[in-house]
Formats: sequence, C-alpha cells, structure tokens
Amino acid sequence: MTENPQDDPHGIALTRTFDARRDLVFEAWTTPAHFAYWFGGELTVPVERMTMDVRPGGTWSLVMHSPDGSELPFSGVYREVVPPERLEFTLNDAYAPSSSEGELIRVTLSDLGDRTEMAFRQLGGNLTSEQYQQAEAGWSSFFDRLAGLLARA
Repeated sequence: MTENPQDDPHGIALTRTFDARRDLVFEAWTTPAHFAYWFGGELTVPVERMTMDVRPGGTWSLVMHSPDGSELPFSGVYREVVPPERLEFTLNDAYAPSSSEGELIRVTLSDLGDRTEMAFRQLGGNLTSEQYQQAEAGWSSFFDRLAGLLARA
C-alpha cells in the first residue's frame, strides 16, 4: 500500500506488510549482506563496498553499480536505532549538496506475530516532486526484493 499525499511534495510514505517476524525484517535493514541484496533492486551492491555501524551516531555507506558501469555512492548517519522496532538515519547521494544532511529515513516495524508491518518515511525537502516520485518507485522496487529475501528466510 502506498501513501503519498498529493499536498506533500517533500517526502515519501510507504507501508508494506511482510510475511516475516519483526526481528528478521530489522535484521534485513541492519546486516550488510542482507541490505546489499535488496537495496538497489536489480543493481549490484557489492558487500565489500559497504559499511554499517548501526548505532546512534554511526555511519553507513555503499556503492551501487549500474549496468553502464557507473557507480552510485550513498551514505548517511544513524540517528536512532531501537531494535527491532525503529530505525532513523540520513541518506545522501553524490548529488546532495555538501552542506546538506540529506534526506531523513524513518522505518517503524510493527509486530503482527509471524508478519510485520513496515511504515517507511523519507523526508527532507531536498528533492523535486519528480525526484520524489522516482525515489518512491525505487523504494517500492527495493521493498519487492526485500519481500523476496524475507520469504526465503
């Protein structure tokens, strides 16, 4: 289910329910091998090109490889880590101004027994409405791949 109010061009809101326990979904967000698998969808994210220090103030970074051979770097700082229910971190890419903290990502995981509801929010106002639409499509694709990973767990 997608929620993206038309009057809010400065962010993304997505809600997804996964057929997996909450601790497994949290682990998929915080374990380099799992995150590298689903983040980027079909693009390659080599585990050796990513770091994750999952604690408040810790940093993360990764490099995606596109089919044309170019590299797409991403990085950020964890602001809040509450296992297994909540993550908050910043997201920067190569196009973000150096003075910007980037976008803020909030992930809230609700325990539904053997299932987990994930509320995802990207905020910041650093992108145009068109860029947010593209980002929303990207995250939706990433979460499809995450669902596949969790189904095999």
